[in-house]
Amino acid sequence: MEPNSKFIKVSCPKCKNEQIIFGKASTIVKCLVCEKALSVPRGGKGIVKAKILEVL
Repeated sequence: MEPNSKFIKVSCPKCKNEQIIFGKASTIVKCLVCEKALSVPRGGKGIVKAKILEVL
């Protein structure tokens, strides 16, 4: 059985920084460069507000 949670490689819409985030993060995940919110928690899954490049 595979886990439902995944790590996601995303690109920040503001500064284009690539960053790896957790798909089910329980806190707001911000870009390490410009601090724009990349993922916002909503129950179980987070809402990703960045361009998804790859699911790891």
